[in-house]
Amino acid sequence: MSNHEVTTMILAGGQGTRLYPLTKHRSKPAVPIGGKFRLIDIPISNCIHSGYRKIYIGTQFSSESLHRHVSLTYRFSVFSKDFITILSAQQTMEHRDWYQGTADAVRKNLNFIQDYGDYVLILSGDHLYRMDYSKFVDYHIRKGADITISVVPVDRELAQQFGIMKINKDSRITTFHEKPKDDAVLDELSVPEELFSRQGIDPKGRDYLASMGIYVFNKKVLNELLDGTSYSDFGKEVIPFSISNKRVFAYFFDGYWEDIGTIKAFFEAQLDLTSPLPKFNFYDEEAPILTHPRFLPGAKVLNAEIRNAILGDGCIVNPSKVQDSIIGNRSVVGSNCVLDQVVMMGADSFETPENMAANNSQGRPNLGIGDNTIITKAILDKDVRIGKNVRITNERNVKDEQGKNYVIQDGIVVIPKGVVIPDNTVI
Repeated sequence: MSNHEVTTMILAGGQGTRLYPLTKHRSKPAVPIGGKFRLIDIPISNCIHSGYRKIYIGTQFSSESLHRHVSLTYRFSVFSKDFITILSAQQTMEHRDWYQGTADAVRKNLNFIQDYGDYVLILSGDHLYRMDYSKFVDYHIRKGADITISVVPVDRELAQQFGIMKINKDSRITTFHEKPKDDAVLDELSVPEELFSRQGIDPKGRDYLASMGIYVFNKKVLNELLDGTSYSDFGKEVIPFSISNKRVFAYFFDGYWEDIGTIKAFFEAQLDLTSPLPKFNFYDEEAPILTHPRFLPGAKVLNAEIRNAILGDGCIVNPSKVQDSIIGNRSVVGSNCVLDQVVMMGADSFETPENMAANNSQGRPNLGIGDNTIITKAILDKDVRIGKNVRITNERNVKDEQGKNYVIQDGIVVIPKGVVIPDNTVI
């Protein structure tokens, strides 16, 4: 583990428009994952296990849910100098507008990082991966770099979705293109197999190096590049400019990494967690993913048939069939239901008998899923109320559609947060 003092800036202000409607009421880093976690828990946990506990989190879009989660979850000892501080976009005497991009978000908070160490670690708040950042920083220092970018091998198709770079034999970056589409440019950016071999990596047909949006900067260099300039984005402006003026290196990462940018990517990453050997492992006692402790009872399964599923704390599954699904905290699944490939995010509270009586008098379903309901290939956001005898199966095989109380993207049905689906509804 690195002994060098590092300040971390986690950029968590993204709107996440491609994850709508999961981001209708929350920012992308606040989206629940794995039945009990939030995406922001991933980089924060990585930081803590790497020994980096001076952490700033830049927020902007629909940030209340994220602020509440962070403030309730992460509290360091009052006897240490460690901290997690939220830096929400705000008007100041110097800056009157919102964050205009990743670089602009860091620029407007440069004054906060001046007193801590010589290196700044910049992370995204909405990716799924495990990394020991101390190895990343040590590599940066060994190379005598001004900037180091963590990169992951990708194939030609994926290369068009990321910032792609070319390197020399010393792993110094010589060329950078943001989301290249032109065939000639892609041909030029292809990395020879021997450069992967130098890093002990089998490319397996992955000829390109994609930026993970994870950077280490020498603090003086970061100040020079941002203070007094108008750059708004690291990938589109700061990095391309720096390649010819600074020592910019690539740090190879070949573990699981997923930029959960779309409903399809989110859905597939979630369902993979239910497989016997998932690509991302939450079951690591040496470096557990941390989250808010809720002190809930264990899951209750009442004569139900469960296969390849994750059950969150406090959920209740009555006699039903659940397969290849995630049932989040406090979820209630009624009797004689069939759930196949369902991501159910759970509820923020339990309902009392009085609540249920009031629901009945108002003709409103209880929180959770009512009896005799069939749901296939769907995401149920928090606090949904699914009535009895409901079918959510996309029987019309619609690829994309926005209905009154649902959204379909890439054939996946999404029921937004707090939505009520009446009895006998078919979607």
